[in-house]
Amino acid sequence: MVHTIIYILLIQLNRLRTQLILCFCLACTVVQAQQDVIYSQYMNNMMNINPAYAGNRTVHNITALYRKQWVNVEGAPTTGCLSWDYRKDESNVGYGVQMYSDKLGVEKSTGFQAFYSYHIPFEKSSFIFGISGGVMIYRAAYLTGTDPNTGGGVDPSFREDVNAILPVVGIGALYSAHNWYIGLSAPALLKTKIYNNDYQVISAANNRYFLTGGYIFDVSTQLKLKPSLMFKVHNGTTLHYDVNLNAWINNTVGFGLSYRSNDAFVGMFELQIMPGLTLGYAYDYLTSNLKTYSKGSHELMLRFEFENNKRSQYIQSPRYY
Repeated sequence: MVHTIIYILLIQLNRLRTQLILCFCLACTVVQAQQDVIYSQYMNNMMNINPAYAGNRTVHNITALYRKQWVNVEGAPTTGCLSWDYRKDESNVGYGVQMYSDKLGVEKSTGFQAFYSYHIPFEKSSFIFGISGGVMIYRAAYLTGTDPNTGGGVDPSFREDVNAILPVVGIGALYSAHNWYIGLSAPALLKTKIYNNDYQVISAANNRYFLTGGYIFDVSTQLKLKPSLMFKVHNGTTLHYDVNLNAWINNTVGFGLSYRSNDAFVGMFELQIMPGLTLGYAYDYLTSNLKTYSKGSHELMLRFEFENNKRSQYIQSPRYY
């Protein structure tokens, strides 16, 4: 009997620890949803951070990403997005759309965005400007499982569920050539805030600015290397960066390593299953304090590319950016 009671107490303590971790994460996370979602394979759907990439691959490009973050932490972020973009090879205009969903604890954000890009070609390079706009539906079920009259001990600022529809606007620029690129973007320009009934700010969407760049090295006919960098500035003060190195063998199998500052080392794998269809997987090994409680993060990517030309409908080799 004593052993049983001790066992039950240990289970409850473990659950309490997990909830405290999640509460800490929630306290440090404001409602930024798609504006702040972390993707380890962001380079496979660059529209997430720069609208100028809409139509950059000059084919019909459909990409799906799913991310399960902080495994073993109850209520940890779960994120998914589905996007399409296209530009005719001879056209200067690219288009794209994207749907996404992001869930963290009691918070859930879903949204839709449309993208437009304009390409200015030069002899061996091009400059691209892009804009995006859409809406984000934000919900927070703070009262779930609590007494609505007392709030169950919840901070008074959170003693009501929250539902809001927020606008999202972004801009970006990209300068690229055959084997290199550099981009600058602000995918969330609006500083949108959510207030409770007492007009207290309980959540706010803050700006982030991105600087990206990469180069493609043709080591041989069988091997290509792609180092790349991404710098993120949050609210004009906090700087984060990603350093990546990807290798493609025979345009069929890809391997990658990445380091995300103060957060994780990432291992990536890609496989071109058939012409035009690529599967990707990424695993984050945490270096932050969360590594004590989580076994890392998992991410899946599926991309399908095809052209209108029936004689060469499917893309024979992967596009590298």
